[in-house]
Amino acid sequence: MSKWAPAQPRASSSDRARSTERSEVRAAVSRFLAVGIFAMVFVAVPAALWVRELSERNAMDNAIQHAQRLADYSVGPILSDAVLAGDPGATRRLDERLAPRISDGSIVRVKVWDPAGRIVYSDLPELIGQEFTLPTWAPELLADGKGRATLGLHKDPGDENETEAGELVEVYVRASSASGDPLIFEAYFNDDAVRDEQNALVVGLIPAFLLSLGALQLAQLFPAVQLARRIQGHQSTKRQLLQHAIDASDLERQRIARDLHDDVIQDLAGLSYALEAEERHSTPENRALFSQAKAILQKNVQTLRAMTTALYPPDLEELGLPAALTRLTAPLLEHGIEVKLHIPASCDIDRDRAAMFYRVAREVLTNTMKHAHAGVLELTLMQDDDRTILLIHDNGCGFDISAGAPDNHLGLRIMRDTIQVAGGSLEVRSWMGGGTSVMATLERVAPARVR
Repeated sequence: MSKWAPAQPRASSSDRARSTERSEVRAAVSRFLAVGIFAMVFVAVPAALWVRELSERNAMDNAIQHAQRLADYSVGPILSDAVLAGDPGATRRLDERLAPRISDGSIVRVKVWDPAGRIVYSDLPELIGQEFTLPTWAPELLADGKGRATLGLHKDPGDENETEAGELVEVYVRASSASGDPLIFEAYFNDDAVRDEQNALVVGLIPAFLLSLGALQLAQLFPAVQLARRIQGHQSTKRQLLQHAIDASDLERQRIARDLHDDVIQDLAGLSYALEAEERHSTPENRALFSQAKAILQKNVQTLRAMTTALYPPDLEELGLPAALTRLTAPLLEHGIEVKLHIPASCDIDRDRAAMFYRVAREVLTNTMKHAHAGVLELTLMQDDDRTILLIHDNGCGFDISAGAPDNHLGLRIMRDTIQVAGGSLEVRSWMGGGTSVMATLERVAPARVR
């Protein structure tokens, strides 16, 4: 009984090929989209961080401007000498001026420092009169009036009352008293305004940025699909050309085998019978000559019959791949090469892939028998859920891979191209004096059946 699935119509094979090509195009497009999405994320995340940083700097600048206006127009004009001298009654007007801003939460804390580091005013009366070491940049601030702002938790000496409020915007600007004395105005603002501005910028810019990247991705998608289809078309054409070349080679082998069998072998067989008849009727002194000629001729007939079998094996479809591979090793046994087979009793493989494995095995065994000078050959055929693997190893003389494959491996180079086009691989490993290993791998495709 044949090991093959029922033969399929050509339309079914063509449909399966087109379906495979469409799947490959879809896979290529999916990979392109995945890379594009990754690139978008890779670009969008740094862009979002940059926008947040930019918005934070912008918010800091706004906080400095706000604090400078407070210092110049609300606090400075009423910083009298009495306030600077620490008169408790003189701070009432400042408290009344700042109370609405503190009560609505727009300002958390206010401090006014003199150049010596003494707090001359604060909305917390207990801070007035305390002295702290000013930052190193304080003289620069008093000189050029360039404000400074920071966002975060504040744990410096003198900031104990602000620590519990969490993240705050701390701003230092130059101020002047009513009499023109230089002072430092320090204000703490709630960070909500900064966060709101950050979020507003991110929400405003990031969607537009992502839409631009998405439009660019879509603009590239259509050329990518066309390119994938074009490449797939070239691969399909290459696959068809290789298949046609293999089919033509098989047809030529079949023609040569048929011509040898029908003409040359039949004529030589007839000549052998004629020599046998002449041997029986010849004189005693000529019988030895006819006998020797008949033996040589019969040996040549056997050689030609073996060649016809090798050119076009008649048993591949009838026996299936495992049995055909087993028979293929018979000539090696005749040449004294020990053969170790690891072949399953049956193999679930479609017709085309079985033919590829058979051709690979035929090329390898022929090269081993003619050139390897091997004593042992091991042939293994195995399958798992995804792949079918043919592994052949001999202990012959081998060759140097780095020097290129010998000319007698031309058939294997052709088979490698064919198997690669079919989605598989063919690897040849060899060492001088260490033998040669050939491994052919093809994806396992269950043969379709007609309902």
